[in-house]
Amino acid sequence: MKNLQQYVDQKNAWETILGRKALDINTPADRQSIARSIDNDMSPENLTCDGEASMSHVRSRAKLLNAAARELKALDPTVDFYEVEA
Repeated sequence: MKNLQQYVDQKNAWETILGRKALDINTPADRQSIARSIDNDMSPENLTCDGEASMSHVRSRAKLLNAAARELKALDPTVDFYEVEA
């Protein structure tokens, strides 16, 4: 669960800056929100920063996102993903 927790911690840091409610992996609604967020981050445009990111950054980010998705799916098999195969 370390990848999932790392991802959620990163998201929550931004949520705090933006004045939004932090995500909690212990609630079903937040778990689905996290899945949607992972899907969004895995879109080609976001993953590659519209082609501006280095390949090492893209590979590293994709590895984290895929691992977080697998861990989230293991925690809650009911979450839906569209961009990743979890």
